[in-house]
Parts: sequence; C-alpha cells; structure tokens
Amino acid sequence: MMLKKLSLYAVAIVGAITILSSCEKEYEPIESIDDAKLTQYITSKNLQVTKDPSGFYYEIVNPGVGEKTYDRLDSVLYNFEIKSLDGKSYYNTTMDAANIATVVGFSDKIILSKSIPGIRTSIMALKPGGTANVLVPSYLAFGKNGETKLNVPSNESLLIEVKTLPETSQAVRDENLIKAFVQRNNLNATRDGSGVYYVIEKAGNGQEINAASTLYPFYTGRVLDGAEFQTSKDTSATLAFRGTIPGWQRVLPNIKEGGKMRMIVPSGLAYGSAGSGNSTVIKMNSILDFDVEIWKVKN
Repeated sequence: MMLKKLSLYAVAIVGAITILSSCEKEYEPIESIDDAKLTQYITSKNLQVTKDPSGFYYEIVNPGVGEKTYDRLDSVLYNFEIKSLDGKSYYNTTMDAANIATVVGFSDKIILSKSIPGIRTSIMALKPGGTANVLVPSYLAFGKNGETKLNVPSNESLLIEVKTLPETSQAVRDENLIKAFVQRNNLNATRDGSGVYYVIEKAGNGQEINAASTLYPFYTGRVLDGAEFQTSKDTSATLAFRGTIPGWQRVLPNIKEGGKMRMIVPSGLAYGSAGSGNSTVIKMNSILDFDVEIWKVKN
C-alpha cells in the first residue's frame, strides 16, 4: 500500500515537472517578441536598415551634406521625434524650434538619466542636415515599466526620427533664420553686436534709457511665424529696464523717450532653450519679433 502511494506521488511529481517544462518551452523572451515585431515592420515598409549588434535597427533616410559624418567629439544640433510603430501615438518631440545642442557622445540622452544609444549611433552615421529612423525594441527603450512622463506603455517598441541640422549651435541657427526673415520682409535692419536686429522707426527726443530706467511701453510680441504672444497698450503698465529680456537691454538704449523700434531677438537673448512657462507660443529656442514704443521714461 505504501509503495502504491509513493508511486502515485512519483507520477504526480513527474507530471508537474512535465507541465512546468512544457510551460518553460512555450515561453518566448521579450527579445524574440520585439525582434519579430520589428522585422515584420521593416518588411512591410520595405526599409533598408542596418542592425546594430545590441538589437536596434536604423535607416539613413537622408545622409546630409558635408565631407564627413559626425564623430563622438563633434558638436551637433539635432532634434528627434518618438512615436509608436503604427505612428498613431506620439510620445515625445523636440521638432520645430526645440533643438538640442550637445556633443555627439552625449546625444543618446532623452529624459533625465534615460539613454537610448540608437540615437547617438544614427547621428554618427549622418552628416549635417541628415535624417535617420531608428527602430528600438522595448528592452532597449523603456522596458516592461514603460515611461509615465512620456506616456509610453509597457513593452513598447519605438520609432525615433532623428534629424541633424546644418548648424552646429543654436546661435548660428538663429542668425541664419533672422537673416532670412529680415530679407523676406524687406526690413532695413541694423545688427547689434549681440545678434539682435533692429529698425528704429522713431528715435524719440525725451529722457534717455539707462540701466536704472523705469519704462512705460506699448508693445506687441510675436514669434517668427507671426503668432502673437503678448500685447500691451496699458498706460499704467511699467517695466524696470533691468527686468526686461537681454535682447531689449541690448538695443532699447538706441532710442529715447517717445521712440519706437522693431527688434528681432535671437532665442539666446530671449527665453532660450527653456521657452516661457507663461506662454504656449514661446517654445524652446523661439526667436522673438517685437514692436516697441517707449512713450515715457522715468529715471
């Protein structure tokens, strides 16, 4: 009787081991699942990709121009867009004016301490003005936890479009954009040494503007596409000269009380790479276009 019970136990144990073994055999690692998804996507889109040994793929859409591709120690101005493979969900974008300036070796950083090396690898395959698409499996992106700050779900493989810009710094890019804007709008503008372009429409003949001045301004502010972010015709509104953006401080002393000018301010002398938290119009690296009339100055 005891032997019979032991036999039954042995059968049960063997059965359990068999079931567990079969379950283990049926388990497919996330690496295989992700690679199958990416391979299917690549085939369906007929993409000409390069596979990195770590598991991501990248395609050079436009190699850019110049004599050589980027090196790790080169400065690069670039932007990127992160989305789902089906293109329906956009998780993060630095496109438009929100460019990133860094050394190529650090271009894999996207948020806080998170790195996606595929971005850096694709940039090193490009020249200035180039474009690449990077296909990143979930385990090389945000893994099973996803990323709540970007609304990336668990185990989500990503499509990242990377663009390098012709310029190596935001200041150079701003200069090129402002020059084109001035020419396009037929402005007879003067360039300040800081990079602010301005047109004096009325010099004024009252009090001079200095660092200690309190200004009574009428003004309208726009970004380069013409979208207005602020206007003021309030005669009681005042601004301390020292409290204005650096671009204003550079060129406003060129007029006096009663004067009027237009100024185009590069992003570095406005709100820089942070943009303005008080405006949805002033995004990262926005160049600003102002019409300013200083109708009263108090010194």
